[in-house]
Amino acid sequence: MGLNRVDLLIIAVYLAGITLFGLRFRKRQRTMRDYFLADRNIPWWAISLSIVAAETSTLTIISIPGLAYDSNLTFLQVVMGYLLGRVIISFILLPQYFRGDLYTAYQLIERRFGPTLRTITAGLFLLTRAAAEGVRVYAVSIVVSIALGTGEITSIGIITLLTLIYTFEGGLAAVIWTDVVQTFIYIGGTLVGLFSILHLIPGGWDSAYAIASNMHKFQVFDFTFFNSAGATHWPYLNLVKPYTLWLGIIGGGFFLTASHGTDQLIVQRLLAARNQRQSVLALLSSGVAILFQFGLFLFVGVMLFAYYRVPSATFGRADRIYPTFIVSRMPHGIAGLLIAAILAAAMSNLSAALNSLSSSSMMDFYFRFWPESNDAKRLSRARFATVAWALALFGLALLTLHRGGRVLEIGLQIASVAYGALLGVFLLGVLTRRANQNGAITGMICGLAAELYLWQWSHVAWTLWVAIGTCITFAVGYCASLAMPGE
Repeated sequence: MGLNRVDLLIIAVYLAGITLFGLRFRKRQRTMRDYFLADRNIPWWAISLSIVAAETSTLTIISIPGLAYDSNLTFLQVVMGYLLGRVIISFILLPQYFRGDLYTAYQLIERRFGPTLRTITAGLFLLTRAAAEGVRVYAVSIVVSIALGTGEITSIGIITLLTLIYTFEGGLAAVIWTDVVQTFIYIGGTLVGLFSILHLIPGGWDSAYAIASNMHKFQVFDFTFFNSAGATHWPYLNLVKPYTLWLGIIGGGFFLTASHGTDQLIVQRLLAARNQRQSVLALLSSGVAILFQFGLFLFVGVMLFAYYRVPSATFGRADRIYPTFIVSRMPHGIAGLLIAAILAAAMSNLSAALNSLSSSSMMDFYFRFWPESNDAKRLSRARFATVAWALALFGLALLTLHRGGRVLEIGLQIASVAYGALLGVFLLGVLTRRANQNGAITGMICGLAAELYLWQWSHVAWTLWVAIGTCITFAVGYCASLAMPGE
């Protein structure tokens, strides 16, 4: 059926409206505290919705339904681990972040270990966040190219430019408040999409339920703990299947603790809260919203399977199923609304990445080595860094065009490669007193090497990578600190 002028008008109005809304915050940006922390005056509920939006990208909206289309609801086991990770951060890391006037997560590392390790951890964040974000920006192009037929490169450029405009001018305040608006848009749009799919399935809910049940699409828990090795061998631990209950809880818990406790993308939002109590409230409440949200996206995938009942390879790749359905099957007007909803998630995530990458590169690197006392000049350089990162992410998204596989899992795997080493170092800093900078660096190198091996040369499920990297970093770092006493 394709999109018509009404759909295109809805998309255009959304893109113009959200850009203009973000620009409303440019006059409030006078200092680095305003630009990178929104003057620490954001209410907890807005931070909570912003965390949800930052945790949700186009990857989530198009790839999670594709994942459920190919399998079932077992990814929710990982999301349950996400809830555990939030509790750990609230008790272990957040109290440390609110002892002092911190702008980035890596200032905590300098306070505990020294400037060298701060440089290493911040540099690792910049590299891996940029690489993972390149995959997310590419995911936007899948939707825009299907909807508008503009071609993937042009699509990437359009979204990057529009997001850059309000992030450049409005700083973190613009990012958070546009996130709030965009969260309502993409959740509301997804609910409309779900009911539209049910309406189009012959026989409605009863028929869809029967089809999905027969194919075990509603399975949430997978209690597989061992792999059977055959009649002549002992069974062994199942480390290959990513979405089992024990791998989901353990792996999801470690992954979330790293992504929300050591990644500047989320830590920056937590630091923008008025106090530690509101920061904890924002983090925990976002977990409830995320559980509902992932359940919603997975359920959309199950209903799409009940509607199409063909292999995902029919669409080229599973990530294309949901946007293809929107463009080809949804009534005009609703199709435009759903495409706008997907773009809302994309732009909120991209704006968060641009601001966090800019804040870390400026505060952890540039201003440390080239201090600048004039606030106007500091703000100007911070905005220049935002533009530079937008160009970098555009280039990385183009490189992702040549990779295969589900974009969701590619993004999660890239992030997982560094998260174990980062989380291990942070835990060494807050849980031990005897760990020192030299030992922590040694542990970090070993943990990162282990995760690179798991990524490139093993069949271990990605959900375990962060847990393994964290344990290796912590154990080696602590032992090396005892063997190499430092300050």
